[in-house]
Amino acid sequence: MRPIAQSFFRRLFWLAAVLMLLANAGAASDIDPYKILGVSRHASQAEIKRAYKQLAREWHPDKNKSPGAQDMFIKITKSYEILSNEERRANYDRFGETDENQHRSQAQQGFRHFHESFFFDQTFFHFRQSTRDFADSKHMLHYEQYMNEIVPESFRRPYLIKVTSEWCFSCIHIEPIWKETVLELEALGVGIGVVDIGFEKRLRSLLGAHRPPSILGLVNGRVTSFHRGVVRENLRQFVESLLPQTLVEKVNDNNYLRFLNGWREENKPSVLLFDAAPIVPLLYKLTAFAYRDFVRFGYVEQGHSDTAHVLQQFSINAYAPTLLLFKENPEKPADVIQSRGMKRQLLDEFVSNNRFLLVPRLVNQKFFDELCPVKQFHRRRKYCVLLITGEDEALVSVNAAFYDFASSNSKEVLRFAYVYQSQQKPLCDTFLSKEELSPPQVIILERRSSTGKVLYRTVTGGWNGSDEDKHRLHKQLELLQKDPAYLNYDAMLPELNNELASIFLVQWLNSAYDYLSQMYFDILHSNWREMMPIISLIFSALFILFGTVIVQAFSESGGEKPGKPKANKSSKPAETSPNAENTASQLSKNFVEVTELTDMTYTSSLVQLKPGHINVVLVLTDASRHVLLKKFAKEVYSFSMSQTIHYSFLNVDKHRKWMDLLLAMALGTRHSDMELNEGTSSHEPDYTGYVLALNGHKKYLCLFRPVHVDDKEDSSRSSDEDARAPRAGVKTRSKGSSRRQTSSTPHVCSKLERLSLWMERLMEGSLPRHYVPSWPDLEALQK
Repeated sequence: MRPIAQSFFRRLFWLAAVLMLLANAGAASDIDPYKILGVSRHASQAEIKRAYKQLAREWHPDKNKSPGAQDMFIKITKSYEILSNEERRANYDRFGETDENQHRSQAQQGFRHFHESFFFDQTFFHFRQSTRDFADSKHMLHYEQYMNEIVPESFRRPYLIKVTSEWCFSCIHIEPIWKETVLELEALGVGIGVVDIGFEKRLRSLLGAHRPPSILGLVNGRVTSFHRGVVRENLRQFVESLLPQTLVEKVNDNNYLRFLNGWREENKPSVLLFDAAPIVPLLYKLTAFAYRDFVRFGYVEQGHSDTAHVLQQFSINAYAPTLLLFKENPEKPADVIQSRGMKRQLLDEFVSNNRFLLVPRLVNQKFFDELCPVKQFHRRRKYCVLLITGEDEALVSVNAAFYDFASSNSKEVLRFAYVYQSQQKPLCDTFLSKEELSPPQVIILERRSSTGKVLYRTVTGGWNGSDEDKHRLHKQLELLQKDPAYLNYDAMLPELNNELASIFLVQWLNSAYDYLSQMYFDILHSNWREMMPIISLIFSALFILFGTVIVQAFSESGGEKPGKPKANKSSKPAETSPNAENTASQLSKNFVEVTELTDMTYTSSLVQLKPGHINVVLVLTDASRHVLLKKFAKEVYSFSMSQTIHYSFLNVDKHRKWMDLLLAMALGTRHSDMELNEGTSSHEPDYTGYVLALNGHKKYLCLFRPVHVDDKEDSSRSSDEDARAPRAGVKTRSKGSSRRQTSSTPHVCSKLERLSLWMERLMEGSLPRHYVPSWPDLEALQK
């Protein structure tokens, strides 16, 4: 009877196991809140809330009438409910459970209790025992994850990393303390990691951890070992010691005005925390570390005799911690929060929403990227209103008037900033040189690519701070929000000068001091095996230094000997003539691959082109080939990452008949008008600089006509629109004069002046399309 009962229970166990696998498969199909909101697993509550607000506005059923908008809005709301609650977020991170699939986990636990009430021989199933705690799986680190995510993140928050292994029995003794410490520090914003050195050997060598258990600290990409007893308070002090000592300044009655007026020199808002604790709370230090590049932090100890005037000045309630944030006005805080229990989510949201001054100064490229982000196609447009001014005393009132205008016209889509012409001369010259203007001037701009491309417009009349100037600027901002095409100029901005580079020496000395202190600490507490990387680095630096001096000494002594006469360099250009280079079928210019359209590549590049793919073809001649290809590559470089856009060039000297027939089929009578404007019937039209966007599958083309020197003032219109409505001012040119102008390098370069804007319209799908019944045969029409 007993074998029958064991057989019955064994079958029952396997049936339950199958049901559990099916439940896991169902749970895996639930929503992923991180993916839906588009945030990383290490995102702060401020980032999650910002992403939720943006997606909720985009997918709200009252504004979005698409069929799936309501379902998407429900998913966005559920995802935010999960991630905004720390307990539910931790539950999802550890077990992948939401409210919908939590009952499955409970059913699995019920089965586990049912299974434990019966006896099964574990050797029959060959289960592997492990000393690793299940909660550690959430914080497990791999080499790629450590290099790509954890190290960059360590510049925003410190990490506490536990080194363990599969059969580390000594690790069991520190597990209770480790769990308590993780629960406390993770809630404050400290990153937690666990490394199994039995599996991660590369990560073990990188961290210098050769024996478990070990505890390491990571901040600013630098690893520090923990050498004290594993006690909760020691671990907390260790994390606090990883942070720089100058993050938070102690503020009292004697220095609070100097601290609040420091926004002029440091170009940052100021945050003051009022609390009764004699030491700065760790949560406040962690927040200061995360936002140290944007905000200054100070601490006022309540109840101290030196802070009574500050408390009275700002009417501080002594019964709860208070945060005041100041911008340009040191007498009135821009934002205030007061709470008995300050949470990380509240602090992150408070500081993140106020990390810029109302009118900050552009001091480097990183600050410019944060303040004026690049325009994304699926996001709302954001514009930067930039004042180009100077540091003279006469311009103080002008700058103050710009600040008053920004205070009364602050909107979500507008960011105000100013720049000193003496500090950022290349940037200012880019905006002012085209119209030959002098500061102070106000520029309205929109960034279009991370490579530096912007659309901009200069506010007419300059900026003197008068009421008339304010009214004119307000009117132009209203016109811009109604018509984005109001920005009529484009430019490639140079990278901004780093105005903070002057304090690089001070930063380097502080870093060197920290490094030497860490080295001294490691010598006292570490063994020689852990010290080998540092010793190797020192000897390598000394070897390189002395080796450089010796090589330089020998090279100077050997340089006095007369060398052999060099060969004549004038023969080299003759070898690389244009005719010799015409045999190449593919050219790579500025990392853009441009393929020649010939009878061999015609079928694959056009006739049999994949659906959804477009071939952008540049029309050129033998004489203009090299100049136009360089200009063409520069104009289309920012679009070269697209997988559906291909680039080719067509030699019109060989295929003029094909070009004539294609334009006649696509434009019809309009092609005749173009010929009348570009040449008589006895002279061939000049196609040099034309660009064709050919869709081989749908059999249509979009046409770009070149911009001539005489037409630059009227070139704000689309080139395709010019093809439909020819300008009356275009002069008739003979074939000989056309060839002479083609050989002129400045004239040829100017033909593709507006190609990048035309490419943007092509990507947006707003260009007119000219359909053809079929593609002409290139080989049969070869000239």
